[in-house]
Amino acid sequence: MYARRRHVYFAMMGICIALFVLAWGVVRIWSVAAAVVMCLVAMVIPPLAAIVANRRGPEDRWWDEPSGDPQSDEWWDELDGKKKPR
Repeated sequence: MYARRRHVYFAMMGICIALFVLAWGVVRIWSVAAAVVMCLVAMVIPPLAAIVANRRGPEDRWWDEPSGDPQSDEWWDELDGKKKPR
């Protein structure tokens, strides 16, 4: 899941950069209004890409869920202050 989210993030950011570069490198020659609209669309993509990249998947472990490994869970409980150190 992490690799897929990372690929989607980089694809979205690539589209953002491509829109920006094409808007002011090519499209502005024919229509400044279209170039501005392309930049406005490109402006919306980075926050959406960050949301997609940081979204928790169904099989991702949440920060306070036990992992099933007793030693690891004990270590995390100690770090979180739920349990006194040995």
